[in-house]
Amino acid sequence: MSKQLVLMDHDGGVDDYLATMLLLTMDHIELLGVVVTPADCYVEPAVSATRKIIDLMGFSHIPVAESTVRGINPFPRLYRRDSFIVDHLPILNQQDTINTPLVAEPGQDFMVRVLREAPQPVTLMVTGPLTTVAVALEQAPDIEAKIQRIVWMGGALNVAGNVEKSLEAGQDASAEWNVYWDAVSAARVWQTQIEIIMCPLDLTNNVPVTSDIVYKMGKQRHYPVSDLAGQCYALVIPQDYYFWDVLATAYLGHPEFYQLREWETEIITTGVSQGRTKVVPGGRKIYAMDTVDKEAFYAYILQQWAR
Repeated sequence: MSKQLVLMDHDGGVDDYLATMLLLTMDHIELLGVVVTPADCYVEPAVSATRKIIDLMGFSHIPVAESTVRGINPFPRLYRRDSFIVDHLPILNQQDTINTPLVAEPGQDFMVRVLREAPQPVTLMVTGPLTTVAVALEQAPDIEAKIQRIVWMGGALNVAGNVEKSLEAGQDASAEWNVYWDAVSAARVWQTQIEIIMCPLDLTNNVPVTSDIVYKMGKQRHYPVSDLAGQCYALVIPQDYYFWDVLATAYLGHPEFYQLREWETEIITTGVSQGRTKVVPGGRKIYAMDTVDKEAFYAYILQQWAR
């Protein structure tokens, strides 16, 4: 049985690294590469941390590419600085050299090349904004036929967003950050015929990172991947933190844990609701992860990171 081809596009937040780590544990997946979009991070340490993580997990043949796209509404610096912290964690700095290759071409060009060269359609696993995908599609419309589907952590359908009014004056708090960073690009992807499976805040709000699950990671810290995961989650445990990107990525491992629901939607690109993923009759049909077997999900990530 052939492996499922996946290209990952993340944006350098703490949970993006953890999602990458989870994806690398899936034996039925062939990861063709990782693109780092410069959104919820400072891109140089984010690229460096990504390459070190791939080295740690023994997949140094998988290339990493740095996207050069830009968004409209920057993530707060307080969020982005975590990329420096992760890049400096001792477990990622035991070696003098990084073996995982950083390709010379920009991430959006790399995405086009990988999709064109793939022998079969590819799943895009996107845990940041859709900007790199949108730019790649603008550069090479033919790659749409090579994208089997996009599994995306983003959006808020029937709950409040996470773009706080205190951080973004003039906004109505309906937007989710991965859309808000560049709603125009999200709307561009909405214009395609590509199947989109969203993991929205409606679901992630119900799957928090708890002290209990972090303590369980600590009990298996003799496994390097669990040790790194526990360190990353310890960094964010004082915050209201959820399994955003990891929950979305786990869908590729066990889709049967989830129930999907179809919605008709549009992306709001201007005004006080800029970045909102709005449910509207007659809108673009997408699938959203509606429910998940939470205990099965928790058990799964502990099992996968026990290596």
